[in-house]
Amino acid sequence: MKVLLSKPGLDGHDVGVKVLAHGLINAGFNVVYTGLRKTIEEIVDIALENKVDIIGMSILSGTHLILAKKMKEVLEERKLMIPWFIGGNIPLKHIDELKKMGATHAFPTGSKVEEVVNYFKSLKING
Repeated sequence: MKVLLSKPGLDGHDVGVKVLAHGLINAGFNVVYTGLRKTIEEIVDIALENKVDIIGMSILSGTHLILAKKMKEVLEERKLMIPWFIGGNIPLKHIDELKKMGATHAFPTGSKVEEVVNYFKSLKING
């Protein structure tokens, strides 16, 4: 499975997403990292260019609901069915709302790398 990890918006903190990338790579996943401060449109373009199976957004800035809504809109506008997930500074009370917006999963504050790796191992996505 090929995973795109991204840092949308102006959030400049990427240590956590880099730790996650290494955890996924060590578990046998193919990981592409976008780097910092990407727009949702750039993230989707990178996903298409790299033919990824799933998009991940790491958000620590508190803008997760806005960026998730934008992800849903961009994917719908482009008629794309790329699954996506979100993690970072995500309050538990927002998880259901994020899933209603289309996130396949939302990893709240305090999630462990092992939880994310186990989630990916449970997915039935070939790539």
